[in-house]
Amino acid sequence: MDKLRMQTLDGVQDNIDKIAALFPNCITERKDAEGKVTLAIDFDKLRQELSSEIVEGREERYQFTWPDKKKAILLANSPINATLRPCREESVDFDNTQNLYIEGDNLDVLKCLKETYLGKVKMIYIDPPYNTGNDFVYEDDFAESASEYLANSGQYDEQGNQLVTNSESNGRFHTDWLNMMYPRLKVARDLLTEDGVIFISIDDNEVENLRKICDEVFGKANSTFPFIWLLPREINAGLVARSHEYILCYVKDINSISNFNRVENDIEYSIERCNKKIDNRHPESMIDFPAGIRYEGEDKVMMGVIEGAEKVTIYGKMVFRDGVLKEPVTLSAGWTMKNMIMDWIKGIPVYDLKGQRITEFFFKSNGKLYSKKELTTQSIKSVLKDIPDTQKARLEIEALLGNQDIFSYPKTYILPKLFSKLSTDKDSIILDFFSGSATTAHAVMQLNAEDGGNRKFIMVQLPELTDEKSEAYKAGYKTICEIGKERIRRAGKKIKEELAVKQQENGLFTKQEEKQTLDVGFRVLKLDSSNMEDIYYSPAEYNQQTLFTKTESVKSDRTSEDLLFQVMFELGATLDSKIEQIEIEGKTIYNVANNYLIACFDNEINDSVVTAIAKMQPQYAVFRDSSMADDSTVTNFEQIFKTYSPNTTTKVL
Repeated sequence: MDKLRMQTLDGVQDNIDKIAALFPNCITERKDAEGKVTLAIDFDKLRQELSSEIVEGREERYQFTWPDKKKAILLANSPINATLRPCREESVDFDNTQNLYIEGDNLDVLKCLKETYLGKVKMIYIDPPYNTGNDFVYEDDFAESASEYLANSGQYDEQGNQLVTNSESNGRFHTDWLNMMYPRLKVARDLLTEDGVIFISIDDNEVENLRKICDEVFGKANSTFPFIWLLPREINAGLVARSHEYILCYVKDINSISNFNRVENDIEYSIERCNKKIDNRHPESMIDFPAGIRYEGEDKVMMGVIEGAEKVTIYGKMVFRDGVLKEPVTLSAGWTMKNMIMDWIKGIPVYDLKGQRITEFFFKSNGKLYSKKELTTQSIKSVLKDIPDTQKARLEIEALLGNQDIFSYPKTYILPKLFSKLSTDKDSIILDFFSGSATTAHAVMQLNAEDGGNRKFIMVQLPELTDEKSEAYKAGYKTICEIGKERIRRAGKKIKEELAVKQQENGLFTKQEEKQTLDVGFRVLKLDSSNMEDIYYSPAEYNQQTLFTKTESVKSDRTSEDLLFQVMFELGATLDSKIEQIEIEGKTIYNVANNYLIACFDNEINDSVVTAIAKMQPQYAVFRDSSMADDSTVTNFEQIFKTYSPNTTTKVL
């Protein structure tokens, strides 16, 4: 029982709680005047979160730190001058799919996604480098210039992405790994819905450090118990044979998340009595029960009152024989589920408030009524068994790509499928920003095929070069991204074919179902520098007359579709938005998300084209700064929109 506070609100504590909600990493511990440990604000860290420069501090306190941690925080918060360019030729069903495959440094990609996917991702699953000494990590160097770094490391891909081996000889072994993970997790947290969940695969090399930085980024209170993944085979390396790995799980807000969904294929049930002590909450009332209801016990006849705290009055007699109620009977009691009982008697399907199906009501040997309920929601066990390991995952790749050695240390698609089923609904966005061989994409498509869901995936992967001596390179895959994209293509095709066969065999098709399609496509987007030249104008320089007369600011190698996607994420249109391309007087017009955004990047746009766009009444209308045909169109532009679409926000590149 909670005690009354009997005093006014503690303003300091209230402010600390508010700051903790916004910046959980800024909460620390200190001793108060009485020597008791209490929560406090790490003001140095808070100042760093609110600063565009490195903030120095000297206060001694309990904290988890490492060299360049402040710079890692700064990196997470710093803006970038980058965009995502569409690549139709490498995509599958570009115009209709809602799935994304993005190539590039995942930190920069996450920052780009933050523009339009803030608070929209239901689940993140990542399998980052384990920091074994041999894997590649993203190098976010803070001191060297780009040219200095490339000269010193000698490791970079065709797109200029920084990539180095974090070897055990490196004096900053843990530091480099932490500096890589920390800013990526900070940005990723912002993408999660309030009830969003992140799962992170890891082994003993960095599990403790990972837990500490996740405690900071997500807040320790938002941690679940770590999952222990029991490997089917022992790895005999070192003094002790390793037989497990870990999957850490954190939620955006523990108070917003409901229980994880049951994931096993078998169904468990709960048995509950259907009446309580008669009182104001459970008033006495009568229900007519028909013959045929199941009975557990020996044959008997009951009359009068069934005594006990939960009294039941029998009108007439209850005859139980051969495991059923043989004759109709009226019973009076303090029912807990009266309406559900009466609906079930009428043959109406019954579900509780959690959506769990009540399969039947039945009588036990004491003559009282009980319910049998499917347990579709319950806590998942922290130890994961019977999940295939890398060896099985390699066989999955071999089945798709013809060679199990194409990708080193893949995860089986069963693992992200399990977590997707556990934590998402059927219309969620699932993100993997260390996508590797695209295991998570495979899992999402498979789960959608099994339960009819429409989950969307976003895969992010650095286009890491494959070794020229590797099986992947010999098979024609020059980068990890090429492996991932091909896996999605082949897995999607296989899943779709298997689903069609299953539906046909089971006779599941209806006219409505025949129209439904499983989304196994994906839009390929590639991280690149901004589409705009390094030309900036202050707001004071702009007026309606000069708006369309500035020097061309778009880079010469960029297409209209490149510009469109940059405009989309800057104006809040998700990158999977439906795009309709139409033509007006020979000019290409893009209609994004059903008139949310109308864009035209052609030159020589006249009054009639502007008028046609205005009459569509979009929320946003975007043009190039050099797009107007003449001074007359420039002059008339504002008036046209005021006349036909006064609520449209117009912008130029």
